[in-house]
Amino acid sequence: MFNLISALSRRQKSYVFLAADLALLPLALLFTLEVQPLPDPALATLGALLPVLPYVLAAAAVLSLWLGLPHVQLNAYERHAAAQSALLAGGSALMLALLAAAFGPALPPGTHVVFAICYFLFMVVARAAMLQMVLAIYRRAQPRCRVLIYGAGNTGTQLAQALKAHDGIDPVAFADDNSSLQGLTLVGLPVFAPARIAEVMQTRKISRVLLAMPSQSPPRQAQITRRLQKLGLEVQALPSFAQLIGEEALVDKLTPVAPQAFLGRAARDVPLKEAAGAYQGKTVLVSGAGGSIGSELCRQVLACRPARLVLFELSELALYNVHQELGPQAGDAGIELVPVLGSVTDPRQVRMVLNQHGVQVVLHAAAYKHVPLVEANPLPGLANNVFGTQTLARAAARAGVERFILISSDKAVNPANVMGASKRMAELIVQDLATRHTQTVFTMVRFGNVLGSSGSVVPLFQEQISRGGPVTVTDPNVRRFFMTISEAVQLVLQAGDMAQGGEVFVLDMGEPVPILQLARQVIESTGRTVRDDDHPDGDIAIEIIGLRPGEKMEEELTLTEELVRTRHQKIFCARETVLSEIEVAGFLRSLRQAVAAGDEAAARQVIQRWVEGYCQPPENAGRRTS
Repeated sequence: MFNLISALSRRQKSYVFLAADLALLPLALLFTLEVQPLPDPALATLGALLPVLPYVLAAAAVLSLWLGLPHVQLNAYERHAAAQSALLAGGSALMLALLAAAFGPALPPGTHVVFAICYFLFMVVARAAMLQMVLAIYRRAQPRCRVLIYGAGNTGTQLAQALKAHDGIDPVAFADDNSSLQGLTLVGLPVFAPARIAEVMQTRKISRVLLAMPSQSPPRQAQITRRLQKLGLEVQALPSFAQLIGEEALVDKLTPVAPQAFLGRAARDVPLKEAAGAYQGKTVLVSGAGGSIGSELCRQVLACRPARLVLFELSELALYNVHQELGPQAGDAGIELVPVLGSVTDPRQVRMVLNQHGVQVVLHAAAYKHVPLVEANPLPGLANNVFGTQTLARAAARAGVERFILISSDKAVNPANVMGASKRMAELIVQDLATRHTQTVFTMVRFGNVLGSSGSVVPLFQEQISRGGPVTVTDPNVRRFFMTISEAVQLVLQAGDMAQGGEVFVLDMGEPVPILQLARQVIESTGRTVRDDDHPDGDIAIEIIGLRPGEKMEEELTLTEELVRTRHQKIFCARETVLSEIEVAGFLRSLRQAVAAGDEAAARQVIQRWVEGYCQPPENAGRRTS
């Protein structure tokens, strides 16, 4: 039977509905004659009306097709379709009255009214019976998914009513946190407490839960989802009305709060003014041009109107994105934009790019900077950050580049990790070249964390909140310096302009910010509350996970307390000791041998010998890879 019904086309089903309605007409008429008192008993049979009955049937068929009633599907037969049935019943009764008055036999007016009512009821009951019969056939032929609806409010009850007519879903119960609803029966389904879901799942063979709570916050829904998934249930959430009409972004997920909102101070706007002259009309190369710092360097250098901007980047996707973004702006300003896909560790390519394009200023931002990743992969991190800097800086000196500016990090000061040590080694290389190459101004700018960069803490917190938490903090006492990408880059370009050679510029980053406090601010900025011992009903929990390998409680910006003011109040110059040319050559030779041999332990020993303040983590001591 299921195969037979499924094989029917839409037109064939329409013919079935039309035939059923026409078959019901004489049945309704016979029933009317039986129940309606008539003056002549001979009229109480269809025989008296046989002369006019074919015409009534023909008129009913035409009217039904004109109304479109046969095309209404069974599961769509509702108020509008019922009104069409009423019109068909009334039209058929009117046609019968006209034909009977013209050709006989004459019937009392009330008979036609009763006939119209009976015909209408017969059609409605027949459609309801056919729907239940078809649903029963489908249920037997197809396996149905038994679901529990979490939420017995208006949304949940409406969902249950809609699903009762669904071919493959069978709603069997509600669960709701509201104790006043628990124990009731709504739209034929019992309401249980959430604590009984495991029991109900077993007794009623439930395989899926539908969350009918679109007004609940995403973290709350995420908490419920995780709890149900632990029971082995598949969980699906009913979208809110805003999601259904595509307005989700305007209601709950506008845009994440801008990272600078968590700076704890006003973000500084540092106009370049005369510093722009150091880049105007020049050919500028930015290494790591697709990264967070590198791309912002490119944007602000473009505003200085260089003659040519060379985008040097290892990642194809990152290079594509930054080139697509800056292309129109560069074209409008008449600036040549040159995308170069390559690595700063490739001496041949670096020399070719510098010479071919006549590079005059190098902004070296390319580096592996994520502490845990570099700690887990020290040899690639050292090769990229140390040897990449050496290769690019040496080639810049030989090509007669006017300025070479290294983007460094506060993690280079007394480093506790390989990433910081690699940046300190890069600084030592640049400082050494500055003493031996007066034609090129070598300098470096050191600063702390930038808000909003790839892998930085604020976007990570926002992503964790969007998943319902928890927000992870390494230690309650961890503090970090923060600055926005824009102000950091503005100060870097300012420092590059005032450099004379060999300076270690340090940016004023304000007071260090407690990460735990920052986590609370990010949670509260989304309109949620922190869940802790004082507020157990909060939305998002903060989880302390412990310091990762190589992380420090607090970062430092200088190796010495001796800072020299510059002409810019937010830029200082640190006076720090440097290594001799022989010492730099010595650690580079030892490090290159360790990297070539794939010997992590030897590489860490080189770092420990030559990088001031570095303390090798005990768990990494003596570890060797081949």
